[in-house]
Amino acid sequence: MSVQQRPLRIALVAGETSGDGLGAGLIAALRAHHPDAEFAGIAGPAMRQAGCQAWFDASELAVMGLTEVLRHLPRLLRLRKAFRQRVLDWQPDVFIGIDAPDFNLPVEAWLKARGITTVHYVSPSVWAWRQKRAQKIGNSADRVLCLFPMEPAIYARHGVDARFVGHPMADAIALQTPAAPARQQLGIGPEARVLAVLPGSRQGEIARLGEPFLAAAAQLCARYPQLQVLVPAASPACRAQLEPLLAAAQLPAQRVQLLDGQARLAMEAADVVLLASGTATLETMLVKRPMVVGYKVAPLTAGLVRALGLLKVDRFALPNVLAGKDLAPELMQEQCTPAALAAAVAHWLDTPAAVAALQHDYLALHQQLRRDASASAAAAVLDLVRR
Repeated sequence: MSVQQRPLRIALVAGETSGDGLGAGLIAALRAHHPDAEFAGIAGPAMRQAGCQAWFDASELAVMGLTEVLRHLPRLLRLRKAFRQRVLDWQPDVFIGIDAPDFNLPVEAWLKARGITTVHYVSPSVWAWRQKRAQKIGNSADRVLCLFPMEPAIYARHGVDARFVGHPMADAIALQTPAAPARQQLGIGPEARVLAVLPGSRQGEIARLGEPFLAAAAQLCARYPQLQVLVPAASPACRAQLEPLLAAAQLPAQRVQLLDGQARLAMEAADVVLLASGTATLETMLVKRPMVVGYKVAPLTAGLVRALGLLKVDRFALPNVLAGKDLAPELMQEQCTPAALAAAVAHWLDTPAAVAALQHDYLALHQQLRRDASASAAAAVLDLVRR
């Protein structure tokens, strides 16, 4: 069968759960235009369910932390070499690397140099730091698909073709999310005040943020007799790390729930969310809850970033970046103290008018990000393939 007669061929890579979900949505949207299209690559369960042939499983790329990466490096390099050759032999119409830039960008660059059209789906945070990375990404990908509206302009300054396709999370979360169903599921009465505490999904984050976050929660429990505290643990390892921190914080046991996962449920049930800077701030914005954002990195890291001028923004939390103004208090490094965190949470609990005003900004941002991301991404891929 000639290349012209065969079905559309699309190779993809997803290296973690979020990328697997994005890939599954993209495959479904592409199939709507090309029902006979063939999909193959590195896939997780969602992409396999959507019809992608998995040459390798996504879990083989899911390594975290410097030591772990170094231990797995020889295997990862062998996998990358075998995989990129298999893609080249298969001659797809397009290769799509989903997130996982450390793996995908070198593969994209290698394939692009050999005549394969390449797409990178999910831009690294070029808006926040090291904006010159945009040029390197453009050298690897013929087109970049961006989840946030401020990203294409940064790429344009480096002559890179980038398209804003919207954020799938904005499509998945309803424009209005009442608290009552989540509270009922968690056994929390309607008269309670609820604080969700999310000190991060990585053990390093919990090590730095767990103590000040839970100490702030203890101060707030003393101030608000009806306050209930929800602490979602992202994994069993995170739960094991949080349990002694909770005991040390001397929070009243009857007013705390340590949850296994269920971060979204905790956000929905909450009056206020205290959380680490990251994607969870976007999720909290989409469920329309006021938040207080804290973050700490190692002092040496913070010093280097400041000294070298690597950080290009004054704001860190995604809602603030998207709005171009301070919607959520950001308490970073030495500002991230129990007293400061507790005071910022108390402001939201004590000022209903401020919370009501916030809802309008959150709703506008939600609508801006709601673009039917999978369909938009598929249209951008097919447009490139046709060219």
